[in-house]
Parts: sequence; structure tokens; C-alpha cells
Amino acid sequence: MPGNWIKTGGLAMSEMIKNAAGRLVPSEINGKKVVPYMGVGKYKPDGRKYGPPVASCADYPDDGNKLSASLKDALIKAGLKDGMVISTHHHFRNGDLVANQVFDIAKELGVKGLVWFPSASFPCHAHLIPYLEDGTIHHIEGSMNGPLGRFASEGKMKGVGVLRSHGGRYQAIQDGDVRIDIAVIAAPTADSFGNATGDRGPAACGLLGFALGDSQYAEKVVIVTDNLVPFPCIPWQIHGNYVDYVVKQDKIGIPEKIISGTTQITKSPDRLLIAELTAKFCEAAGIVKDGFSFQAGAGGTALSIGIYFQQMMREKGVKARFIRAGSNQYTVKMLEEGLTDYILDGQTFDLEGVRSMRENANHVNTSPFTSYNYHGKGNFASMVDVVVLGATEVDLDFNANVVTHSDGYLLHGIGGWQNCLFSKCTILPIPLFRDRIPVIVDEVTTLCGPGELIDVIVTERGIAINPRRTGLIEKVADSGLPLKTIQQLKEEAESICGIPEKAQFTDKIIAAIKWVDGTVIDVVRQVRR
Repeated sequence: MPGNWIKTGGLAMSEMIKNAAGRLVPSEINGKKVVPYMGVGKYKPDGRKYGPPVASCADYPDDGNKLSASLKDALIKAGLKDGMVISTHHHFRNGDLVANQVFDIAKELGVKGLVWFPSASFPCHAHLIPYLEDGTIHHIEGSMNGPLGRFASEGKMKGVGVLRSHGGRYQAIQDGDVRIDIAVIAAPTADSFGNATGDRGPAACGLLGFALGDSQYAEKVVIVTDNLVPFPCIPWQIHGNYVDYVVKQDKIGIPEKIISGTTQITKSPDRLLIAELTAKFCEAAGIVKDGFSFQAGAGGTALSIGIYFQQMMREKGVKARFIRAGSNQYTVKMLEEGLTDYILDGQTFDLEGVRSMRENANHVNTSPFTSYNYHGKGNFASMVDVVVLGATEVDLDFNANVVTHSDGYLLHGIGGWQNCLFSKCTILPIPLFRDRIPVIVDEVTTLCGPGELIDVIVTERGIAINPRRTGLIEKVADSGLPLKTIQQLKEEAESICGIPEKAQFTDKIIAAIKWVDGTVIDVVRQVRR
């Protein structure tokens, strides 16, 4: 392993090691040994994939009916007990009802020390803070957005949080880094055998790809639905052959909160300028051409970039081969207008996306296994021509942060962000400052993505290209775009806002940031209040 071992205080661990990014990370987290980050593509796993126990049809009903009387009944049958790893998915986003119910039941049964392994969490999960306080939940291994992140940042969680990308989560399940005891999968439509889909039903959310790995590798799998249909549930995104128990209840999600609140085109003049500059950069670099592919998020700036792409494509008479999505009404319009051959969808962000998935054969549901899993025989991420992402901070080496703010608070998850860095061109369109705080800093508070994978920073006051990308620099040299160095952008921001005070931390580690290969790239420490 690279680096030097260092004795330290803080966390109940005695040894820290400097990883290949120069960050000090612990040798052990929550009792498990850590492999420190070694560099992009440097760590190669060995061994074989993890597998759940072999099952027997003799233990399941011949008529295929796996219905349980209630979620409580199913969890008891699944053997819920102290210290288990419980997984849930986030396709319902802030409209999720089921994850909270799971831990309400655990509290009622007196179960303690659980590890919650969500594919993401949302403000609705602030409901679980009392269970973190009383020890029902020991720690969270998943994104901690909003209130949960603030709770952890203040050092209140009993264990250490572990944050992974979407692909890193699948990698951890597949490799056995995380062994799920009970997976609880909320499904908008299912049959009594356990076949399930997300693209129809009263709480339709599009797809269930983030729960695929959970269904394949968990010891026990529970499907919870509010729309039980006769066998077979077609199409099935989750196969009933993986499922142990099915629960029918009145409601599993709130549809109006399933829709992402960010899927609106920005009205900010600065953000619109950033979007326009990003699109013009892609045109000048020769990226927007017949058969290209792109991925953009569901934020207002990213959506605006997609609109500019549409205009360029119409003018040039070209079409994309595929769009990697987060689908929404804008990507659906491109598909139905013939501006792209396929949407390869990893998460559906609005009801138009849900409708399209039902109706359009070329709107394809995918999963982290196909799209992002770094411990596979390739994945879709590196095949995308350009990806447009956000960041909370970027430093002079083009390293980026997406989980903490400059005040040190852990308020966001990684999502697919790390995985997308492997595209052919990675662009971060970001404002030069937020709330009078510069976004470009000397060194990021938390390292989530190494600068060698980030190609371009676009701000409202100029574009900085990574000096490593000499070919890209040459392509746009005579474009007339406002090209600057990242140092110039930083100085300009500081001339407007001043240099803010740095966040202060204690020695206590409250969360670890995993890289896409399962190594630890950085840690988050408790904020000093």
C-alpha cells in the first residue's frame, strides 16, 4: 500500500495512512480493513464475486404466492435482528415511505445496531434521526443529504458513514464488501411471486435499477407494493426468483414528491450564460456531431445545456446515438422528435420519463451494473462522448468535491458523479461563487474526484481547460470563447468575494468517501462548531 502510516487520535482507530492523493485515511472503518486509494486504475481486485446462500424451491410455495400479511410480518420471517445490514432504494426520492416504515418496525421490535444501506437518502428520511440517536441504526452507508448529513457532520452518528457512487455501491455488493441481510424493495407494481416493475402503478417511478444488485445478492429480499397484479407482472425489472416475501400495503410513495424538484430549466442569467458557454465549447471542440452521445444531470443548468444541444443538432441536421439519462421531459422530447436513437435511463426524474419508459421501446432501463460498475468487463460511462456535471468545489489541480460545502458540512451524496468522470470529456459548469463564497479553491475540502479525470471548468466569467488536455486546448484555441486559466478564475472570484475563512474540523472522522474501485479516497471530519 502506498504512503506512510501515521499514529493519530480522533476515531477509535490508531493508524492513518496517506493515500495516493495525499489524503490521510484510516486503516479500519467500522471494524473493516480499508484499502487506501492508489490512483485511477491502479487497484485491481482479486478473488471471486460474492454470492448469497443457495436456495431451494422446497422452501417456497408451489403456487408462487409469497404474500406476507404485513411488512412487519415479512421482516420477522426474514430474521430481522441486531446488527443486520438493511438496504433500500431511492427511486421515490423525497416521496419514499417504505424506508422509514422499516425502521419504525425495527424500533417497535427492539432491534439495535442496524446498518442502513440506502442507494441514497433524502430530507424525508430525517424521520430516522431519533433511531440514529437511540442506537436502532448504528450508521448509514449511503448518501446523507440535508438533515442526515448535518447530523453526521456534528459527530452525532455512532458509527462512521460510508459514501459510495452508484457504481461503487453495486461494486461493494457484488464484491462482498457490503453483505446485505435484508433488502426491502418498494415496487410500484408487482405480482405475488415477486416480479416487480417501476414504470406503472399509482406510485410509478420509472425504473428500479438501483435495487437490482440488492435483489441479486441479499440474503433475504422483500418486495413492498401498493399495486399487486396477477402473475406475471410484465415487464419485470426485478425477477421474482430472487424474492422471498411480497407485501401489499396501501401506499409506498408520494407521486408528487417522486418528481425531482430540480427538473426545471434555470431562469438565472448567470446560469443561462454558463449553459450557453458549455454548449458552444462542445460545438467548437467538435463534440456535437452525428452519432455523438452525452449525459447531463437534472439540474437547471444541465437541462439548459440540453436545450442548446437540441438547437445545434437541428441546425446541423445531426442526431445523437444515445443519451445517458436521468430522463425527463426534455430528453423524452429528443427521443420522440428523432434527435436521438436511444435513451439509456438510469433514473427517471419526471412523469414524462415514466410515460416514455412504458411507451417507447428505445427508452431503455439500465442499472449500475451496466452503466457504472468499475469491477466489471467495461461499463457504459467511458463510452459517453461528453458528460456535464456539477460540483460544490474545484481546486487548482481540477480536483472536485460534491459531498461537502466549504463550511465542511456533509450535505450531498455522490450519486453517479464519480462514475461519469470516465467519459471522453468531463465538463463541470459551475458558478464562480455561491452566496459570495468562491467555488474555486486552493484545495478542495473533500476530495471526491481526481483532477486528471476532469477536463473543463465553465463559469459565467470564463472557461478553464485542464492543462493536461493539450488536444482540447488546440481545438478551441481560435474559437473566440473566453478561455482563462483556473488560477485566473480563482483570482477573479476572490477579487469580488474576498478569501473566506476555512472550515474548522475536529480529529473525529464521521464519514469515508470511497472511490469507484472500493478504495478510500478521502474522509470527512466532524465540523468544529
